[in-house]
Amino acid sequence: MPAPFPPKFRRRAVELFRERARPVSQIAAELGISESCLRRWAAQDDVDTGRIEGVSSDERGELAQLRRAKRRLEMENEILKRAAAYFARENILTK
Repeated sequence: MPAPFPPKFRRRAVELFRERARPVSQIAAELGISESCLRRWAAQDDVDTGRIEGVSSDERGELAQLRRAKRRLEMENEILKRAAAYFARENILTK
């Protein structure tokens, strides 16, 4: 996966896209990105600024963070279940 472009670069690309002074294909080629990438950035900017409904970049980041935390907690829970089963088995065998 390629390294993400810096936010400042993305903002400037979206500004150029919104000016409509040149075709999208030309702007994308000059910036070294695909047209679909530029259009996706513009659509995400519309969501982030409230022009259209959708999941904002901040919400998307929060969702990713919550999903990571959920995965970690599920793994910890599984480890605790296995430990409890192991110690329960040990108690039965030692009596």
